Amino acid sequence: MQLGVCYYPEHWPEQMWAEDFKQMKSLGISHVRIGEFAWSRYEPSPGLYQWEWLERALDQAHAGGLKVILGTPTATPPHWLIKAHPEVLPLDHEGKVRGFGSRRHYCFSSKVYRELAREIVERMAQRFGSHPALSAWQTDNEYGCHDTIISYSKAAQLGFQSWCRERYGSIEALNEAWGNVFWSMEYQDFQAIELPMLTVTEANPSHRLAFWRYSSDQVRAFNQMQTKILRKYSPTLPLVHNYMGFFTQFDHFDVAEDLDIASWDSYPLGFLDQSWESPRVKETYLRTGHPDHTAFHHDLYRGVGRGRWWVMEQQPGPVNWAPHNPAPLPGMVRLWTFEAFAHGAELVSYFRWRQAPFAQEQFHAGLHLPNGDRDQASFEVEQVHAEIKKLQAHMKPGPSNAKIALVFDYPSEWILRVSPQGKSYDPLRWSMEVYAALRSFGQNIDIVPAAADLSPYRCVVLPNIAHCSTAFLKRLKAFQGSLVIGPRTGSKTAELQIPQELPPAGLQDLIPLRVRRVESLPPQIKMPLSIHQEECFASFWREEVETKLKASAEFADGWGALYEHRNVSYLSACFDFETLRVIFKKILEDAAITLSKSAAGPGLRLQERHGLSFAFNYGPEAVTLSNKRSYLVGSAHLKAAELAIWKTEEGEVL
Repeated sequence: MQLGVCYYPEHWPEQMWAEDFKQMKSLGISHVRIGEFAWSRYEPSPGLYQWEWLERALDQAHAGGLKVILGTPTATPPHWLIKAHPEVLPLDHEGKVRGFGSRRHYCFSSKVYRELAREIVERMAQRFGSHPALSAWQTDNEYGCHDTIISYSKAAQLGFQSWCRERYGSIEALNEAWGNVFWSMEYQDFQAIELPMLTVTEANPSHRLAFWRYSSDQVRAFNQMQTKILRKYSPTLPLVHNYMGFFTQFDHFDVAEDLDIASWDSYPLGFLDQSWESPRVKETYLRTGHPDHTAFHHDLYRGVGRGRWWVMEQQPGPVNWAPHNPAPLPGMVRLWTFEAFAHGAELVSYFRWRQAPFAQEQFHAGLHLPNGDRDQASFEVEQVHAEIKKLQAHMKPGPSNAKIALVFDYPSEWILRVSPQGKSYDPLRWSMEVYAALRSFGQNIDIVPAAADLSPYRCVVLPNIAHCSTAFLKRLKAFQGSLVIGPRTGSKTAELQIPQELPPAGLQDLIPLRVRRVESLPPQIKMPLSIHQEECFASFWREEVETKLKASAEFADGWGALYEHRNVSYLSACFDFETLRVIFKKILEDAAITLSKSAAGPGLRLQERHGLSFAFNYGPEAVTLSNKRSYLVGSAHLKAAELAIWKTEEGEVL
């Protein structure tokens, strides 16, 4: 459990650096991330490199006992580059240039930009790849931030045409895969393929999905270009990228294949404010963040990183980019830090050391004010460091002991966003609500890709895997535990067509049913039904199912809601949180998973990791835990924003 901070030496007078590094060390910070936005200082004009200042910063950090995570600067191409090569700029869906003046102003498909990026990364790696201060490299920064994965540039069109030729082989095969006979959309050759933009009405969904797949592949290719260079000059250093929350526009599992560690940037208050949650929920958790949103991403990125993951940017106070930017409750930065560790993080790094007094992020808090005074989070970091030292002797090494796996698939996300069949249906929201219901029973949960080994788990949940590959279906059929299949699973082919056998395609060997009709519902419609003698509700989505099975629960109009066959359960609707709890309680008990009796508080969340048990109180009301434990951190009585940690006893159920 290590602590880090993001620092920008180019923002501050050089005479401040050594003292800043000294203060970082005194707070218990061991890692500092620098360099990811400084291209204009590295190369102020074409071919003129000025590395000396960065070398002095690295030397001083090393002398101060800090380990440096050095970022490649490709997220912010400098003005001279854009002036010389305006063709590298991305175009939006209306064909308008997204220009210079902020960041991420490049098109992943641009061969010109890829070569310019390759040059700066190689120069940087040559110069600093063996510097003793370095502990890791970060590639770029937040791929896709500000909706920059998909660009409608000429370079993207040419690249997409080549990609289609390689994927489909013949134009006839492409026309068949996309159903281009519909509305006379057939192409005569690959050079004729347009980008799915500026159409009179909805563009062909299969065309849009293919372009999304292509765009995701460009992110991996761009990242892979950098990782090959960095491994050449720093063969022993881990490579990492900082992903984002609530962001699914490229396949993170694919990109992670070329990296060693996954990290993400955690901003719980901003995420809640921008989320779909109700005004009541947003008010309840205004200064703490939603109790499940952050945890979902922790578990997701642990899966993306194949067990190794960090928080690269942890919110330390109010941010500047959400519609509203409240301050965290005192204690929340500490709580968020320990929650990351409870989910397996090796490092939590705060953004940033000192609040910037200029440019776009002036209102974004840091550990210090612009004048250098300590802000609230600085004191909480110091407390975390002292508490970590107390815990180290009690920790046990080892992987997650989760008995439940939730399968998350980025291409399925794209399929369901391209073809939602309803304004209120959000595939990520549904996945997160399923996760929240499972987590409410005090269970550790692994979020895994469709390629994962499922054999370690007692229960596997597929919230909405729209397309199930042959290899994935084979693993599902071999799985011996409880399998829960959510609505829309197996509802499309890989090319976004309705499968001939009807949904859930490929899964009918596991549960003999097929979906004949679907309906999407406006958010105010709540469909009542009874499940296990409990009053329950469905919303957003329902399916009419044809089967000889008797529904375990059904609506008043006769449509089934829940079907069970051997070890498989099928949910033919989207349900609210309480209904999901009713459904999963029985499924998990049948899977011999012992459920927590302590996780009933609306804001209380539990987690177990490395032989330690953690309790976090997100709610406004105080909660009381067992007085029979010996607490290493905190106590049995938790006020809002407080936490407790104790040594897990043999056979203990949280």
